Amino acid sequence: MAQHDNLYQRTIFYDIVFNRDISREIAFMLAVYTRYTDRTLQSALDIACGPGYHARAFSRRGLRAVGLDLRPEMVRFAQDQAAAEGVEVEWLAADMRDFELAEPVDMAITVFDGVDALLANDDVVKHLQAVAANLTDRGIYLVEYTHPRDCSLTDYGKFQYSGQRNGVSVEINWAINEPVFDLATGVVQTEIELRVNDHGQEQVIYDHAQERLLSPQEISLLAQLSGVLEVVGWYGDFDLQQGLDNSPASKKMIAILQKIS
Repeated sequence: MAQHDNLYQRTIFYDIVFNRDISREIAFMLAVYTRYTDRTLQSALDIACGPGYHARAFSRRGLRAVGLDLRPEMVRFAQDQAAAEGVEVEWLAADMRDFELAEPVDMAITVFDGVDALLANDDVVKHLQAVAANLTDRGIYLVEYTHPRDCSLTDYGKFQYSGQRNGVSVEINWAINEPVFDLATGVVQTEIELRVNDHGQEQVIYDHAQERLLSPQEISLLAQLSGVLEVVGWYGDFDLQQGLDNSPASKKMIAILQKIS
């Protein structure tokens, strides 16, 4: 799998940019689980968790929470943050294509295009099968992707993220190389620029990685190919009333997959 290693190794800078209020996202996830299972969520797995924002939030709500990330640096950072907050989370540094939890969970999530590191169909299928193997009966898998309007095979788009904390400002310019997708594979080489001002000391860091764009049809077909998950719903935001469409209110592409009984 491809990773933006220079970015993900710099956990503090990543956290300055991406730490945010996710209460609306968590509320949506709890509601989605109930809608498709008629049960109350008791446990959740945050895949490609980074600093573990969602895993920590689930734990604060009294759920059994697990955070999984390929980068040990991110897992250590997330673990330290959880300890500082006094919340209990099970942390696992592992490949999302092949992992085993101590106990299955009711729901798994991957947000912020975390699945785009899986470049080949076989990788996606292995990932889906690994997720299903670690879900309880009729468990739910929520996958959040950039809306197709904002990133497509014909126009990757440009994205900028920034934040500041305690005298440190960080800016991430994504896709500075004007990347072009391979139409046959849906894979693209993306370059990013990380600009840091640490109390007046400036540094610029560059990074690159391959990413895979998945369409709704591909997600549905790969789920079907996995034999263990099926798509049961699509949403355009963290809102049960907002379907996936081309309206301005549809800001994301969120797939809801369910474990086949």
